[in-house]
Amino acid sequence: MKKLLLSLSLIFAMGVSITSCREVKENVDSAGDAIESAADATKDAAGNAVDAAGNAVNNAKDAAGNAVDAAGNVIEGAKDAAGNAVDAAGNVIEGAKDAAGNAVDAAGNAVNNAKDAAGNAVDAAGNAVKNAKDAAGNAVDAAGNAVNNVKDAAGNAVDGAKKTATDATKDAANKVGNKVDQIKKN
Repeated sequence: MKKLLLSLSLIFAMGVSITSCREVKENVDSAGDAIESAADATKDAAGNAVDAAGNAVNNAKDAAGNAVDAAGNVIEGAKDAAGNAVDAAGNVIEGAKDAAGNAVDAAGNAVNNAKDAAGNAVDAAGNAVKNAKDAAGNAVDAAGNAVNNVKDAAGNAVDGAKKTATDATKDAANKVGNKVDQIKKN
């Protein structure tokens, strides 16, 4: 009878130890899966951060290109206005020369007309230069704002990427910690 009880106790102990090893193996496999999931989540977060930074750089590049185009248009407009002023002054001088050739009295009137026209041409040229200067200043301001926007967008992209990666890492660490706690409890 003693031998029978001793044999049954031994068989029972072996059965419990085999079951315990199997459960530990299953818990280890679950922890491995959790670690792989955390690594995949971290990889995805880093990829998303890189994509966001690339988009910010492309947007900044487009904004800078638009500012350069606007400055080119302002300069072209100023050049055209100066050319028109030169043409107008040439026309006035030609008219004064013809009038002086016709008569002495008409020459006096032509000189006065030429003087007035030249004054107007100078005023127009001065206004055109002032307008061009103002437009160029606005273009420079726009370019400066575009650069600041690019810097802000890039900073925001980097901050977002850091936060995303940190959150993913924390989530992964929490999952692993929970699995480890679960394994310890079992």
